[in-house]
Amino acid sequence: MKVTMNGLRAWDGLTVGLLGGSFDPAHEGHAHITREALKRFSLDAVWWLVSPGNPLKQRGPASFEKRLAVARQVMQHPRVTVTDIEYQLGTVFTSQTLRALRERMPQTRLVWLMGADNLANFHQWQGWHDIIETVPMGVLARPGDRLSARRSLTAQRYAHARLPGIASHMLARQNAPAWCYINLPLSERSSSAIRAAGQWDADT
Repeated sequence: MKVTMNGLRAWDGLTVGLLGGSFDPAHEGHAHITREALKRFSLDAVWWLVSPGNPLKQRGPASFEKRLAVARQVMQHPRVTVTDIEYQLGTVFTSQTLRALRERMPQTRLVWLMGADNLANFHQWQGWHDIIETVPMGVLARPGDRLSARRSLTAQRYAHARLPGIASHMLARQNAPAWCYINLPLSERSSSAIRAAGQWDADT
């Protein structure tokens, strides 16, 4: 069965990685981990979920329209789609978004993707237990965040559900909870560094 939602096509058995965030702004580091996720986790596609707003960030992001447009310029790949799913669904938290997607496309295999920096504070996310108990998670190491991620509350509490890196290609077909940590030679470039360097004007 095929399902169409907001221009996206999904079908039974499709494996989709979901990379969410404010993308304020999107940059080559995001694109790099996306390409690596496609390969390392044997995904059919990756959907970027550009968030209307990030509840954990005090600083207001640039306009949603600008962030979405820049993300689409940065990430151009035949198997990657930059989406406004959360805006269309009206969801604020990742747990809500995953619940809505699972209801609409129950036979699509979803994998939540995140950088290792997010794993370090993942226990602060709304409904974090629901997220890791709902879909497998692929964690991609970013410079400077590896130790804190491995010592995180989530990593310790769900140590039994961790898949070894050598088996990363099997992650999408595991039943949750399941997660896999991948070390990658990543770019040091980050959204915060771009903003600090004055290369991103949120008001334009």
